[in-house]
Amino acid sequence: MNLLVAFDALMAERSVTRAGIRIGRTQPAMSAALSRLRALLGDELFVRSPDGLQPTPRALDLAEPLGHALAEIQRTLEFTQIFEPASSTATFSIGLSEHAAFVVLPKLLARLRQLAPNVVLRMRNFVHRDDAITLLDAGEADITIGVPHTSVGRILSQPLFEERFVCILRKDHPEAGRLLTLKSFMRMSHLLVSPENERFGTVDAALAKQGLRRRLAVTLPQLYAAPALVASSDLVATLMEGVVRASGYADKVYVSQPPLDLGPVAFNMSWHRRNDVHPAQRWLRAIVPNLEFGG
Repeated sequence: MNLLVAFDALMAERSVTRAGIRIGRTQPAMSAALSRLRALLGDELFVRSPDGLQPTPRALDLAEPLGHALAEIQRTLEFTQIFEPASSTATFSIGLSEHAAFVVLPKLLARLRQLAPNVVLRMRNFVHRDDAITLLDAGEADITIGVPHTSVGRILSQPLFEERFVCILRKDHPEAGRLLTLKSFMRMSHLLVSPENERFGTVDAALAKQGLRRRLAVTLPQLYAAPALVASSDLVATLMEGVVRASGYADKVYVSQPPLDLGPVAFNMSWHRRNDVHPAQRWLRAIVPNLEFGG
């Protein structure tokens, strides 16, 4: 790399002395660099003339591609020091769980169109919460957004938003319009939504504390298919309210408060500690929490 910088300076200045001044090297150091370049490339590269050093045809062939390469390296190094969103063409890789994609992406894209219209987003899907760690460790995602994963020291996280649980029934279900009691809840056939393909969810854990077990008729990995199934069946499903709202079936189902204390579902933004101080990624991480996810 040092030799290429020396070559670029010699092309610009056509003088060993001036080239050394340009890049902060002594004349003997520049002469030594030129000797090494000649040996490595098998060409004189520069020959003396009354007007100073003149490049050989081989040097002229090398000048443009090497100049472009050095300029690109310089831009890369500058990128790590400062980030200008309005002119940036950076690519951000984001890992998203299914519901996070529905909640975050439309708002994020709209915001980036305003602030950084030329950046590129590359989305990565993950299902199991701990797959977010795998994406971050492998450098395949700059940030991930989903429910909290296993805590590890190298992965940093920030809370973004919460979703509360609701129960849904078809509009003309016999229990629709009534206060949903635990007794009626337990009489029904249930649809369990589990992207991670588990058969023991949050509701089951809450029921188990009371010595109860519900009847699962359907276990489904796709969040947004659940309201459609409930709207045309006798099933009851306990879902995040935001899923019902975004599914397009909110007006086709009856929504009720669960007869259990379930607590909200948290969604976090996570990133790898090695990227904590990167200016571009710090900028992105500052944008995401201000997207106003509620409502």
